[in-house]
Amino acid sequence: MKKRLYLIFLLFLFFNYSSSAQQNWGGGVDNDILHFGFKFQYVAAEFKILKSAEWRGPYIDQTDGTQMIPSQLKSLSSPVSQGFALGFVSDYKVAENANIRFTPGLVFSDISAVYEYDDPTYTVEKKVQATFVDLPLGIKLKSNRLNNYRAYLIAGAKYSMDIVSRKKKDDSSLIASEKYLKSVPNSLWYEAGLGLDIYFEWFKLSPEIKFSQTTKSVLFDKDRAINPYVTPIDKMFLRNLQFSLFFE
Repeated sequence: MKKRLYLIFLLFLFFNYSSSAQQNWGGGVDNDILHFGFKFQYVAAEFKILKSAEWRGPYIDQTDGTQMIPSQLKSLSSPVSQGFALGFVSDYKVAENANIRFTPGLVFSDISAVYEYDDPTYTVEKKVQATFVDLPLGIKLKSNRLNNYRAYLIAGAKYSMDIVSRKKKDDSSLIASEKYLKSVPNSLWYEAGLGLDIYFEWFKLSPEIKFSQTTKSVLFDKDRAINPYVTPIDKMFLRNLQFSLFFE
């Protein structure tokens, strides 16, 4: 009987120690007021295109009256493009279940618009090459921790700067049919998502999925009168879906 009681006591101590140890998993990151980390992101991006009233054309060069494209437009779309991002994490604890997060990163993503015309042999894809410096600021609302898991919601805004050089976007010497589709260099976004904190012995891993979209049109339309790829577009928003892995 004494041996059984002794064995039960040892098992109680073991499970109590294991439970206590698990609660400290994650390197104690949840106990810090301020902590840091890094992130990897997969980005699926596209344009949300709002067409102008006369989007089908014909498109007349307002400087000399010539027709810029030989056929009328049949469809205009933006396929989903893939990209990736790298960045850092700064996390400030404001309450037991709320943190403010600043997660700057460098995003590599090329977004395309496809122009299909009545002439089936004439299809044009215009690719907007972009490298963004992203500056997201969000609030993270967390559930109570259950063993080594904690779900959360996140929402906020970000400011993005396209750092591709102006020289690469200069099409002033090109004829109308070879003009570029361009976006403005700076934009403000709103974003929201959800994720899961997973606690390992020495760090915390957080897979997260988040949707983002620009608050205003990103279309650079100052050359609308001479650019047949800008003329059919009224507004153009940039949006993406991000799958992220945060290591903290």
